[in-house]
Amino acid sequence: MRYLRLVIGGLIVVAALWVIIGEQMSGASANAVVNAEVVTLRAPVAGDLTVEDRVLGARVEQGEVLARVEDRLVDNVRLSDLQMEQSFAETELTHATERLEAAKQARDRLAERSASYQDRRVEELATRLEFARERVERLEAGNVTVEADTETGGSPAEDGSDTQSADEGGLTLTSARERVAVLEIELAAARAGVYLGDGYNDAPVSEQLSMQLETDIAALEADLVRAQERLDAVSARVDQSRVRATLAGGGQLSSPVSGLFWEVLQADGVNVQRGDPLLRILDCESLIVTLSVTERIYNDLTLGQSAEFRMSGQSDIYDATVTRLAGSGAERIYGNLAVAPSQQHLERFDVTLRVPALNQDSELGCVVGRTGRAFFERRPLDWVRSVFG
Repeated sequence: MRYLRLVIGGLIVVAALWVIIGEQMSGASANAVVNAEVVTLRAPVAGDLTVEDRVLGARVEQGEVLARVEDRLVDNVRLSDLQMEQSFAETELTHATERLEAAKQARDRLAERSASYQDRRVEELATRLEFARERVERLEAGNVTVEADTETGGSPAEDGSDTQSADEGGLTLTSARERVAVLEIELAAARAGVYLGDGYNDAPVSEQLSMQLETDIAALEADLVRAQERLDAVSARVDQSRVRATLAGGGQLSSPVSGLFWEVLQADGVNVQRGDPLLRILDCESLIVTLSVTERIYNDLTLGQSAEFRMSGQSDIYDATVTRLAGSGAERIYGNLAVAPSQQHLERFDVTLRVPALNQDSELGCVVGRTGRAFFERRPLDWVRSVFG
């Protein structure tokens, strides 16, 4: 029995030593901290800075206005010149439109007069043809006197006789028939829009002017197109110049990320130059864990290796992945991170972990600055932690 107690005691001592040594020798970090990227807002132009009244560490959403930079001395001379040129182009377009409308109205009035002239001319020729045919019928019947046909060119006999001679009657009938044929030709031509006769052209003055106006209207339409194209080109240049003037005059600075109002680099009301850093915003959607380890542990790590992270004061274990091995003295890589490394940290070997649960757990919030430990190997008491965790 005594030997049994010695054996049991020896096993307990061995187990205790195994646990102590296993816990101490397992790969673990000394100082892990939750970190995140910091976005710096810079002045887009030179001007006066106005910062919205906000407490450091306040929550900001993406697109929220944080500050304004205004240059009250921005040069708008070029924009003013282009706007004046745009006004001239608009005036030219208006005049071109008015001239075109006036020409079209004049053409329509002349077209109405031409149509009215054609109707009256056709009516006149039809009437004259009707009477000319009646005259031919009467001449063919032989019951018309020479005086009755004075329009056809006949003349009364010089001896006062009331009847025509046979020769005179034949000439008068031929002349009358000729007149009918001519009137028929003139009437057919008039109905076709062509006017025959002595002393005028094949179209009345109103129709000739209307045709001239058609040529003028074509030229005016071309002028209108050119005026519109010129106005469009000038308007496009005005829009571009207005955008440049707006950008040169400054404007609002909005948060590019959702996070925390982290740092003010320039005081409210100061005059800043283009490119000067103004504000820093903590990106709460880029949470990572930065830590340092000993050389022995560092040399055993590889990118993509799984790990575990536990925040101080909590029993929850978060799965993690090694995403960066920066080595010793990695001070430069912390330029855009919220929490800078300590001197002790820089004397060891830097490791970065990606912990997806930190970004996905809404109850945690933006826990930048929280400390903890990271583990890279299984430990003897992990089963106890899982039971009581």
